[in-house]
Amino acid sequence: MSGTALTLVLAAALLHATWNLAAKGAGGSSRIAFIWLYVVASAAIWVPVGLLWVAITRERPSWTWLGVAVVSAGLHIIYQLVLQRGYAEGDLNLVYPLARGTGPLLTFAVAVILLGERPGAVAAAGVVAVISGVLLISLGRSHGRPRAGAAWGIATGATIASYTLWDNHAVTSLDVPPVPYFVLGILAQLPVLAVLLHHDRHTMPVGEVWRSARGSVLAVAICSPLAYILVLRAMQLAPVGLVATGREASIVVGALFGWLVLREPRPARRLVGAVVVLVGIGLLAVA
Repeated sequence: MSGTALTLVLAAALLHATWNLAAKGAGGSSRIAFIWLYVVASAAIWVPVGLLWVAITRERPSWTWLGVAVVSAGLHIIYQLVLQRGYAEGDLNLVYPLARGTGPLLTFAVAVILLGERPGAVAAAGVVAVISGVLLISLGRSHGRPRAGAAWGIATGATIASYTLWDNHAVTSLDVPPVPYFVLGILAQLPVLAVLLHHDRHTMPVGEVWRSARGSVLAVAICSPLAYILVLRAMQLAPVGLVATGREASIVVGALFGWLVLREPRPARRLVGAVVVLVGIGLLAVA
């Protein structure tokens, strides 16, 4: 993996762990209303950026851009709903490592088996180290409902693998630019989320969710899109299997957040797991 791609991946990992901490902190809010608010805020922030990007580059949007973005929007809605359910059931340091570990594992397997990517021995060792570190972090006593949290964490990982592979196809095979691709995907999410919000009889009023979780909404709206765009750009510079696994540096930050901010149990084991993840990232860096 090139130095530029690795820098993009590590920056995205830090942003990703930060917005997941914010999402976990908003666990008491209505899931759909919370997702609706941060998607609306993301649109307000990033649509002008997308328009400016098109104006500066003078690239002409095509129907292909819209088509692949709609598929991405559907996959991301499923991902967001499953993730928030997981955080309602279990610790950040249970759900987050399982979600982040399962996704790259599946992505790497598909990339090798179906896409014909052939990483070397060092890269493969890095993948194994990252996955082993994830398992160390996620083992042990947890708050909430650990079995349900683990199940939802693994389900989240499956959705991550789905949208990662689709995004890679969009920005590499179809050559869709990352910024307008993301912006179109955000806009395509809004009508679907509006329908889900309308039919959710158990939701808190949107205004109440905004008042109680405003900081979390804005943190997700800013950090999540930026992390996503950085990863899309990295996919244009390095194989998707390595990019997906390199993003697991976020688990190190997540382990620290779980210990220092949320005071979750078993910090020593999870920090050892974080070190193993770092070793894996180092192997990927020299692969």
